[in-house]
Amino acid sequence: MSYKTIVAVLQDEDDARRVLDVAVALASRAQAHLVGVHAEPLPVPVASPMGFPDAAMMGASEDMSRERAQKLEKLFSDRMSREAVASEWRSMFSFSGDSALSALESARCGDIVIAGQVDPDKGASGSPDIETLIQGAGRPVLVVPWRGKASTEAKRIVLAWNGSRQAARAAFDALDFIRQAEQTTVLTINPVENPGEQGPLPGTEIAATLARQGANVVVDSRRSGEASVAETIASVVAEKNADLLVLGAFSHSRLKEMFFGGTTRSTIENPPCLTLFAR
Repeated sequence: MSYKTIVAVLQDEDDARRVLDVAVALASRAQAHLVGVHAEPLPVPVASPMGFPDAAMMGASEDMSRERAQKLEKLFSDRMSREAVASEWRSMFSFSGDSALSALESARCGDIVIAGQVDPDKGASGSPDIETLIQGAGRPVLVVPWRGKASTEAKRIVLAWNGSRQAARAAFDALDFIRQAEQTTVLTINPVENPGEQGPLPGTEIAATLARQGANVVVDSRRSGEASVAETIASVVAEKNADLLVLGAFSHSRLKEMFFGGTTRSTIENPPCLTLFAR
């Protein structure tokens, strides 16, 4: 595989175990270098009852952050030693304490980035900002679902295709997976709604291109009906028993997705399987 530098975003211990299961498996297959990135929040200034800065409270907060970072570094280092994976650890303090935001610089210098789905029970608070990571990294981001076991072997892939620049980027960023898969389904949904972008036979041209790369590709065209596009994609993923979904992110503006919802945001919040986003 051509992924030789893998960046793993590690927010906390639960998140790290899921992400590292995928990152280590991929790094071992590709003989890649794995970079672990973690951030802790800067201590928040606390005032004493007299109105003066409470240095003791701030110091205790900083000590707790350092302890969390050290535990996570040990978890990472022990796993790398056990699996004999070439690696390095990057830990830092930031205003947000968001490991995804702090990983942006490292992500832009990697071949692929791996992050975990936000814990649905926690919500956005204290969770990594995956949307901004996908938007700003300039590299493919592999999101590991919170539940279920994710496999990097990706024997069955669904490529969501709408003819957009983002979909094209995702398809070729996922080429290593697609070449090795038993079958890749090029999925088009409601294709007659944008015939100018996809041509007379939606999905067939990208399928032919991928086939020339040695991939086994089929084309599947669906109507979403009453369901959303994201729900239709998830349904096809389940039907095909897919290991990997490949999706071009934010084909519509992020602002539009924020106000009206959208396929990217819905899939980030609830990925049906291991999902590669690219923009």
